Amino acid sequence: MSDSNAPKANGGLRAWLMSPAPQSKFQARCQRSYLSWLAFRSNPIAMTGLVIILGLILMAIFAPVLTATNGLEPDLANRLQPFSAEHWLGTDQLGRDIYDRIIWGSRITLYIVGLVSVIVVPIGLAIGTIAGYLGGWVDNVLMRITDIFLAFPRLILALALVAALGPGLENAVLAIALTTWSPYARIARAEVLTIRNAEFILAAQAQGASTFRILRRHVVPICLSSVIVRLTLDMAGIILTAAGLGFLGLGAQPPLPEWGAMISTGRQLLLDQWWVPTVPGIAIFVVSLGFCLLGDGLRDALDPKNTDT
Repeated sequence: MSDSNAPKANGGLRAWLMSPAPQSKFQARCQRSYLSWLAFRSNPIAMTGLVIILGLILMAIFAPVLTATNGLEPDLANRLQPFSAEHWLGTDQLGRDIYDRIIWGSRITLYIVGLVSVIVVPIGLAIGTIAGYLGGWVDNVLMRITDIFLAFPRLILALALVAALGPGLENAVLAIALTTWSPYARIARAEVLTIRNAEFILAAQAQGASTFRILRRHVVPICLSSVIVRLTLDMAGIILTAAGLGFLGLGAQPPLPEWGAMISTGRQLLLDQWWVPTVPGIAIFVVSLGFCLLGDGLRDALDPKNTDT
């Protein structure tokens, strides 16, 4: 077995990761990932965003442990209670603990973000890479379709789609995904145009590799980092769009503790019982800010100029 496959045999793991001359493809990939992590870790703003998002994920995972109720059952004897030791963030007009509803609502937020990501990234990558690599009439047709989706304001188009599909969480996710994929197609196409005539692409073509294999093995991995950065930066917009649909009654339906719907049901109480709509609004703000900070950090960390040794 080669010594390059045993990182601790020559000076430890860090020396293996920082080697100026990687001995294998695996070592080169690990080294690049490690350098990206060092660039990311050195950015305190990016680390702040990472902490916020990790906190959101932990809230969603440990929601049954962190809460006393499921946030769905009304308790009219405790309606509109302010902050207290028993109800840390107060209660709403039905006596439900707002803290519990915020914690359980984090699961809905992650569900929306995760499902939208699973839909938009493959669609955007497929359309963008095919258009950029094949060119010609295929590029013209696919990009004109992309331009049509880009021409409409995202929230307005999402509202129209949800109105046609009907209110509900799944329909809201589908509407958001169908209005979000177009920028990723544009980014992927731009990346492909810069590498379409690169030597490694021409070499793969000369060896008889199929178009699908070239796209899958060579083109898509290069485009993926830019798409991931854009997706992370877009998470704030996705969350706000989902909250807007929930606020209008077109997203998650009561009694689900979706943050936008919580603001909608509590907006009449803003002057007297301000905590009912304000707390979920703060939750949306903090999570959106976390994704923006994380996206900025990823953009800097994945920039090759910032990972040069």
